[in-house]
Amino acid sequence: MAQCVQSVQEFIQDSFVPLVAALCSEEAEKLTRKNNLSFAELVKPFCRLTSEVHMRDPNNQLHIIKNLKIAVNNIVTRPPQPGAIRKLLSDVVFFTQPAEGLVANVITAGDYDLNISATTPWFESYRECFLQSMPASDHEFLNHYVACMLVVSSSEPEPVEQFLKLSQEQHRIQHSNEYLYPKWFIPNTLKYYVLLHDVSTGEEQRADSIYEEMKQRYGTQGCYLLKINSRVSNRGTDEQIPDPWSQYLQKNTIQNQDCCEDGPYTVISNKSTDHLIPDGLDSEIKDGLSNNFKTHPLQLDLPSASLDSTDCTKAAASLQDSKKSNSGTPHGACLTLTDHDRIRQFIQEFTFRGLLPHIEKTIRQLNDQLISRKGLSRSLFSATKKWFSGSKVPEKSINELKNTSGLLYPPEAPELQIRKMADLCFLVQHYELAYSCYHTAKKDFLNDQAMLYAAGALEMAAVSAFLQPGAPRPYPAHYMETAIQTYRDICKNMVLAERCVLLSAEILKSQSKYSEAAALLIRLTSEDSDLRSALLLEQAAHCFINMKSPMVRKFAFHMILAGHRFSKAGQKRHALRCYCQAMQVYKGKGWSLAEDHINFTIGRQSYTLCQLDNAVSAFRHILINDSKQPPAQQGAFLREYLYVYKNVTQLSPDGPLPQLPLPYINSSATRVFFGHDRRPAEGEKQAATHVSLDQEYDSESSQQWKELEEQVVSVVNKGTIPSNFQPTQFCLSRYSDNSRFPLAVIEEPITVEVSFRNPLKVPLLLTDLSLLWKFQPKDFNAKHGGETKELGACNDDMIGTEAIAEFLINSEETKVARLKLFPHQTGELHILGVVYNLGTVQGAVTLDGIDPSVGLQTGKFVANGLSVRGRQDLEIQGPRLNNTKEEKTSIKYGPDRRLDPIITEEMPLLEVFFINFPTGLLCGEIRKAYVEFVNVSKCPLTALKVVSKHPEFFTFGGNTAVLTPLSPSASENCSAYKTVVTDPTSVRTALLSSASSLDFGLGTGAQPEVINVPLPDAVLLPGASVQLPMWLRGPDEEGVHEINFLFYYESIKRHSKMCHRVLRHTAVICTSRSLHIRATVCRSNALEDEEGRGDNMLVFVDVENINTSETGVKEFHIVQVSSNSKHWRLQKSVNVSEDKDTKLASRERAKLCFKAVRCKNSEENYTFADIVFGNEQIISSASPCADFFFQSLFSEFKRTHVQSPPHASQRAAKQSFDETVRLIQRCNEVDLNVVVLWKAYVVEDNKQLILEGQHHVALNTVGKEALSFPQKQELPEMVLLKFFRPESTPAPARPTPEQLSNLIKTSLHYPESFNHSFHQKSLCLVPVTLLLSNCSQAVVDVMIDLRHKTTSPEALEIHGSFTWLGQTQYRLQLKSQEVYSLQLKACFVHTGVYNLGTPRVFAKLADQATLFETSQQNSMPALIIINNI
Repeated sequence: MAQCVQSVQEFIQDSFVPLVAALCSEEAEKLTRKNNLSFAELVKPFCRLTSEVHMRDPNNQLHIIKNLKIAVNNIVTRPPQPGAIRKLLSDVVFFTQPAEGLVANVITAGDYDLNISATTPWFESYRECFLQSMPASDHEFLNHYVACMLVVSSSEPEPVEQFLKLSQEQHRIQHSNEYLYPKWFIPNTLKYYVLLHDVSTGEEQRADSIYEEMKQRYGTQGCYLLKINSRVSNRGTDEQIPDPWSQYLQKNTIQNQDCCEDGPYTVISNKSTDHLIPDGLDSEIKDGLSNNFKTHPLQLDLPSASLDSTDCTKAAASLQDSKKSNSGTPHGACLTLTDHDRIRQFIQEFTFRGLLPHIEKTIRQLNDQLISRKGLSRSLFSATKKWFSGSKVPEKSINELKNTSGLLYPPEAPELQIRKMADLCFLVQHYELAYSCYHTAKKDFLNDQAMLYAAGALEMAAVSAFLQPGAPRPYPAHYMETAIQTYRDICKNMVLAERCVLLSAEILKSQSKYSEAAALLIRLTSEDSDLRSALLLEQAAHCFINMKSPMVRKFAFHMILAGHRFSKAGQKRHALRCYCQAMQVYKGKGWSLAEDHINFTIGRQSYTLCQLDNAVSAFRHILINDSKQPPAQQGAFLREYLYVYKNVTQLSPDGPLPQLPLPYINSSATRVFFGHDRRPAEGEKQAATHVSLDQEYDSESSQQWKELEEQVVSVVNKGTIPSNFQPTQFCLSRYSDNSRFPLAVIEEPITVEVSFRNPLKVPLLLTDLSLLWKFQPKDFNAKHGGETKELGACNDDMIGTEAIAEFLINSEETKVARLKLFPHQTGELHILGVVYNLGTVQGAVTLDGIDPSVGLQTGKFVANGLSVRGRQDLEIQGPRLNNTKEEKTSIKYGPDRRLDPIITEEMPLLEVFFINFPTGLLCGEIRKAYVEFVNVSKCPLTALKVVSKHPEFFTFGGNTAVLTPLSPSASENCSAYKTVVTDPTSVRTALLSSASSLDFGLGTGAQPEVINVPLPDAVLLPGASVQLPMWLRGPDEEGVHEINFLFYYESIKRHSKMCHRVLRHTAVICTSRSLHIRATVCRSNALEDEEGRGDNMLVFVDVENINTSETGVKEFHIVQVSSNSKHWRLQKSVNVSEDKDTKLASRERAKLCFKAVRCKNSEENYTFADIVFGNEQIISSASPCADFFFQSLFSEFKRTHVQSPPHASQRAAKQSFDETVRLIQRCNEVDLNVVVLWKAYVVEDNKQLILEGQHHVALNTVGKEALSFPQKQELPEMVLLKFFRPESTPAPARPTPEQLSNLIKTSLHYPESFNHSFHQKSLCLVPVTLLLSNCSQAVVDVMIDLRHKTTSPEALEIHGSFTWLGQTQYRLQLKSQEVYSLQLKACFVHTGVYNLGTPRVFAKLADQATLFETSQQNSMPALIIINNI
């Protein structure tokens, strides 16, 4: 049980006190009414004695009575009705609520921390009122009157006669058969005569004289002069007199109860009844004395008004007004503190001189009567031990006893006299004697099987045993259990059973026997009284929580039961409190169904109590938790919630929109898209893919777009990126960088994608769904800001808001809504959240496992009429900061500004369409397409550029593309190339042309990735469109390629916020294999060509058809081989084949050989040489052939030169060697690029198509094979990991021996056959010319050694038969590119075949002393035949 203000002893003593009746004359009642009090109410605060009282027991032993209290009540002759008592108890509980601001106890039990009210004042008030309003019974005398006060005013004409009348009236009430109520203790009731004197108006001498007369008539012990009303009632006086009556008095007028009070007694009591004191006795004085005590204050009157209005607000207001009016009535306004002391003294005098002597005398008389009647020893008191020491009478069980509850004893029966004496002893705290008498009476009643009397004796015997000082015997709990069972089961008297339980539970609680107390309380719960059951269950719950080991779940369970019974009893506030306390236990422990039930009940009770915010909160909890309820129940919860919410919003229609709990919004998944939706493809036109909300975020792709944009911005700004550069982000999501305010353009839509999730198993219907925003207009060209505008009804002139009429979210579905805003002014926009009507779909409950919401189409939903308007905020948490030490050690989050765009001035808007754009190409295939640029804004755009990581994929043509018209034959064949019909005589001979890289956008310092789009006049006006040709070349690697184009453009007018705009396009091209080309270059042995130049080379081109027949390619034709270089050119084809072109079917190869010669050096222009195998020459120096060549040249350069820059310490060491190495390397460098142009014949849909293409091979080094596309290298096998320490200063690079051996090119000129007559002359001398050609650009020291090596025996065999005559060692110096001729003589002694290639040539650079001469490469064997004639 909960803690109580009183101890158990005080509680029991105050529950059973001597009752004194008060009978007042009309004049006396008028005197007390000046203080708004009846006489009984006047003395009530002073009825507890402040000092000890002494009396003697029948054995003449002194007995001390402490803290004695008496009760003075007006006489009421009609017993209270049970219905009235029930109403009184209900009202007492209803109006006793927990004090506001009361700090609850925090009880920690295991994992639970519970805030529980330690006290239950409503239970104490109920208990006190219940005990005091119990009707008097014939089987006990505790509620019988012991004495009667007769009160007369001193202002009456004949006070003594009035006393006589009152005395006769009292006698008539007690002894005539006319009145059965009230009950009197003994026939000879003590009468105490009180003369009431009004000090302010009465004559004091007259009062004194009357009082003297009274003393002579009634004796000094039987009368008293009480002086009151020492001052005139004046509310204006400053003197504050304490009001001790307020805590005792309770209004009898039951005001309009709250509309949520649906109990059986919603009535207004008789208005003439003023007050109701807690003991339930009347304070009403009517005109006639005879009618003074006809009506009990608990009598139910006819209802004068009923509360059938459901308006919570009005009822709550009326209740509040009634409380204010009640609390304003003052009590004791005419009484001073002296009067208070006089009343207190009066009660003490009455008790000391009148009441206690009377009780002491009555006890003696009863004792004597009992002794004489029973023939017992002189004193019952002294014989107690003798009675109880003998043989005990076995007590029969309750079940054995027959139902004799109807047995009545006559008033003079000895058994009742014992009970009367026991009750008197109990009232004056003589518990030992009382226990003896109760025990004796109990035996007698059981012997007579008078079960009602026996139960009463058992009950009081148990209480007396407990209250005995010194506790000589333990508390006989079984007495109480027997009494309760008898009252309840045999006597059917639940009131007496309840009193037993209340007393016994309090006693058990004081002994810390909480488990027994809880069992006792629970046992008395029944269906006959919801209020009693609720209070007892609540106390049982407190017992469980107050145990040594608190039983938390039992506490919560019984609190729920108590709340349910409170609700049935109409005690909504107490029901709500119980459920809220129990919720602390069930919350968050996974008891979802229990939580739902509790929250649902809390919501309903709060709603009926007009606590609408609490109701909304409770229903909200039901909906936002992951509910395990069936769909029908969830639908019911949702409808209740919507109904409550609707009432909340109706109370404050102009207030802010409420926050709705459904559906869930995943704020972090919110995406914001700036710009128009992408146009779909129209026929052959394909719109740029750009960005859309349908695309998934790809961090790698996003980074590529950012790099492309930075690249083009850097080019536009001459190599630097502005500090205020902000990469364009069209779509902002959780993955994008949202640290800056995004930029949006006026008149262009902003689309916000909000992710909704419906956690329920019933569909939700959102109607009129739109965005909630805040806008601050600003002119960014001006220096002042505007005022902030919130969303309103007429704000479409600033921001147009698009609403979705109906948005259905099926059960447990996640669905996104795309909501648009159309800004019409520049400024700062803040998107706050979404606003919508939340409702349900008619009949949307799953029946037989079929969800009717499946298949519902938008626009056909039938709302059930219940929807509420509300909002949900989009609150996005930024990324966690983790850069500085402070951020790493604490939890800090950065800003996320994706919902706070800045609306900037008007900007141009470009749309790009691709016409005849292919999706599949052969590797190296050239295809012509068209690009259409459209300006769909109202601003002209300029500086249009396109940037791509793959510039070799496309070209818009060089500067010569527009100037040179296409040949007619090219137009007929739809060729992408510029062609010219060739002269048949020029086949296989090079046709020369030249072109500059500047014409194709590859000037010095230019970035080939950034390409200017050749717009006419460089401006695209508003609404204008232009089509430009675009040549495409299939990537060299087979597979699927994603090629990103970024179109960059600017406005003619410079803007402060947005400098440029971009448009993205991703082309997906699938390439299949075509040709694979290998090429090598080697030096020709001939030192002079036909034109007399001293340098030429041979170029071998190996072409392989690696295409598979799956793609429909029939065969490839090599139609032309072109070269382009600043230093070399192809001169002619040396193939012996007579076919005009070379045909290659699948998996076939061909090898072509060409002669290359050095061309005139040109630092700017490239020399293009075309060797044609067909009828038409493709001009390789024009677009698109030259474009793709130059782009491939750049790509090759970028691929081969992507190396980290050398370390600073390395640079100085390398400096001295750089020039040397470069000179030597140049001897081996060729710098010759070969372009193989081809046609492919494709059969597709029974039609033959001709495809064209080109492959590039870059020949850089003599003798080194070059490929058109590098083969994929196989991954090396796994090897052990090796650790090494790199040298801090690596050795400077030295020329390799291979590079040094190519400085000098040698050639022997001699006759192939020489005839000599050895018979005539034994020595044959043959003249031989040794040509030495300096291949380098530097002066070279050369040493020639003609002597044969003698190390090898084979060499002796070969060379031993001939020798060189004359000087055998030469030292020469050759200038750059010089050719030197040296005349030698070879001497032969007999015929044969000889190899003259024995001279060894050593060379080194003339200015490098540190280098030794290096042996130069020998030319091919020089064989001579010596014939004898």
